[in-house]
Amino acid sequence: MSRLLGRIQIFARALPRLVLKPFRRKCLRPRRILIAHHLLLGDTLLLTPLLAKLRGLYPDAQIVLACPKAIVPLYAGRPFGIDALPFDPRDPRTVRHVLRSGPYDLGIVTGDNRHSWLAYGARCRWIVAHAGDRPAWKNWPVDELIAYPERPAAWADLAADLVPGEAPPLYRPEFWPAPAPVIFDDSLRPHTPYVVLHPGASTAVKRWPIERWRELASRVEALGYRVVWSGGASEAELVRQIDPDSSRLNFAGRLGLADLWHLFAGARALVCPDTGTAHLARLIGTPAVTLFGPGNAQIHGAGRYWSAVPFVPVTIEDMPCRNQPGIFRRELAWVRRCDRDTTTCLDWRGDHAGCMGRLSVDAVNEALKAALEAA
Repeated sequence: MSRLLGRIQIFARALPRLVLKPFRRKCLRPRRILIAHHLLLGDTLLLTPLLAKLRGLYPDAQIVLACPKAIVPLYAGRPFGIDALPFDPRDPRTVRHVLRSGPYDLGIVTGDNRHSWLAYGARCRWIVAHAGDRPAWKNWPVDELIAYPERPAAWADLAADLVPGEAPPLYRPEFWPAPAPVIFDDSLRPHTPYVVLHPGASTAVKRWPIERWRELASRVEALGYRVVWSGGASEAELVRQIDPDSSRLNFAGRLGLADLWHLFAGARALVCPDTGTAHLARLIGTPAVTLFGPGNAQIHGAGRYWSAVPFVPVTIEDMPCRNQPGIFRRELAWVRRCDRDTTTCLDWRGDHAGCMGRLSVDAVNEALKAALEAA
């Protein structure tokens, strides 16, 4: 479904209220807080330190997280007392639901500032967002623009900095109640020690070469662990290409996020590209070996908040083509990452990006052994 109808709903509700913006005042003790965004899985989970910080600052407030529909099941146990509200700009019903959920004392916009209009339409009395987004109309409803720092930081910690105050305690897995499984039970659960290999990613330029996954699978078995494949519905064919006619357990395309949680929870480790599943493993406390090619391991790594959770990045520190200074349309001198796709990649090799090809099986295998020993 088109986003147009959703946008019409949002602007029709928000625009008439814009004339009242000069009269708005900041509430010092907000009772209702909305976090407005439409981020992918990984960036949504990286908002966790923001949730923890808000709960510490405002223990009695209702905190509502607008959340992509597929991700909502992960919040069923209400971590940090959060209420997750399904939101998809292409689904007018969810747009209408969020708009009618107000009023709120505080609205926090993360990522794309176009969602400040959603917060305004939901009658947020004060809206905070990061500065620097463009074009300028995205920022019109925002009351308080927070500049990005001039020195490197993790995106998760940057999101928490949208509200002033003491940093939240370091994350521990018991902070997040496990969602109830949908189909994953003892009949599906591997009963021998296993490592999950998750080769898919949100974009093809983050994928590791197929033959290296095959070699890594053999090395995992040589270490004495069972190999279990996982992936989303769109990645099932990729796993079949990597391991055709195999007897290895393959869950690609079979599990939603709630079930994936329980698969990862029983694993000794997860190996995956820089994608949302790495951050899911971080919530669970499962050691994650994460392959960074176009992405920046510092920006999307553990940061301060997750520094106590096992997480091993595999990357090339000084990747020449990781040279784009942008993050969420803001240009920052310290940002070094790559948002190119298969048509614009400077070193596309036909089935993988050159930066991913520079990550050797030896490097990934050594990182996996270190993660297993630490765990």
